[in-house]
Amino acid sequence: MTEKTQSIHGQWSSRFAFILAATGSAVGLGNIWKFPYITGENGGGAFVMVYLLCIAVLGIPIMIAEITLGRRGRQSPINTMQTLSEESGVDPRWQYVGWAGMIAGFLILAYYSVIAGWSMAYIVKAFFGNFINSDAEEIQRLFENLMANPVQQIFWHTAFMMATMYFVMQGVQGGLEKAVRFLMPALFVILILLVGYAMSTGAYEQGMNFLFNPDFSKIDADAVLTAMGHAFFTLSLGMGAIMAYGSYLPNHVSIAKTTFFIAGADTVVALLAGIAIFPLVFANNLEASAGPGLIFQTLPLAFGHMSGGWLFGLLFFILLFFAALSSSISLIEPAVAWLVENKNIERHQACVWSGAACWALGVGVVFSFNIWADLKLFDKNLFELLDYLTANLMLPLGGMAIAVFAGWMMKTQHAEQELELPAEGFQAWRFLIKYVSPAAVFLVFLHVLGVL
Repeated sequence: MTEKTQSIHGQWSSRFAFILAATGSAVGLGNIWKFPYITGENGGGAFVMVYLLCIAVLGIPIMIAEITLGRRGRQSPINTMQTLSEESGVDPRWQYVGWAGMIAGFLILAYYSVIAGWSMAYIVKAFFGNFINSDAEEIQRLFENLMANPVQQIFWHTAFMMATMYFVMQGVQGGLEKAVRFLMPALFVILILLVGYAMSTGAYEQGMNFLFNPDFSKIDADAVLTAMGHAFFTLSLGMGAIMAYGSYLPNHVSIAKTTFFIAGADTVVALLAGIAIFPLVFANNLEASAGPGLIFQTLPLAFGHMSGGWLFGLLFFILLFFAALSSSISLIEPAVAWLVENKNIERHQACVWSGAACWALGVGVVFSFNIWADLKLFDKNLFELLDYLTANLMLPLGGMAIAVFAGWMMKTQHAEQELELPAEGFQAWRFLIKYVSPAAVFLVFLHVLGVL
């Protein structure tokens, strides 16, 4: 049905462009801000092994499924799921999977933009030498002052949202593709420079041991849930972004080969971020399990006391900003595409409406760090609530629903037409997507609910 169709929004100019875009969506704050600190909180090497297993068994098969659905439907995730439900002759309520993904991406961007705004603020602080020779109290005060100042946070949140919407407004090739063609190579170059810098510290071997020597006594069901949630978060699964990007994928491109490349590149970036960060942490006798403050409190202290720290501190926060921007443009794209398709409005209008709504929710996230700090639901402020709901609940559940639809609802011949895999490869993917991926997610949720 859809083999010869093309999305009304356009398509990527090449396989390489799609790889850059999807890798850009996957490579973001999840790799550079979140992965190092959750690794630190969960014991290092053992957590990395569980995370890599989650990528292989859950992430890759579900990413293949999500891209397949996107290219088959050639529309926004909501309309894609509606069209494919009709094509497969199943309950039309499967379109709610598209709704859930679009909402998850929207909620993530609301707080993602705030954190990305912090990276912009820290670019300025690094440039003006605010970290140089500062002690731990001064660095902590810098961060606390930023958190306590809603006006400053809203300024940077606004600047980041405007940068995001500018690129999305230009369309698939004119905006999304042009952005990632610059951002991704720049990101990799900066990351390699930082790894080289980390190798010059005396604690490089200690950092490697922390990252790659497993201590399975640190692993419990909560750590597995965190690893699984992060596998979805970092690969942008279950949030509509990959399905939307898949809808712009040319027909001749191999979905499976491309997915392996994207997942591999994303994992390499996460590991390189750890390799760059932990030697700096240990060289300065800092705490590896410093939580979210690892990036904004621990590392500035390290940069402030190292030779060349001014330059590499500046480069690090530029890297963080580039990574955030390459992901943010994919998080809002499903909502923009849906508005264009369903509300008969121009792309720039869709960008204004969706961007403004996301910005407004982001202002609430800013307030959760200061004037609304005491307002909590389930013992979490708005930022913590959005992070937990999306990464630990909505994304894995969305991924499980995509796996069930692709494995059980979508007609086998339609999946075969899109994937064009050898028989053995298709059967292996089909087995994982039908049985292993959804069962693994379901078992972890049973534990969260206290059933197991």
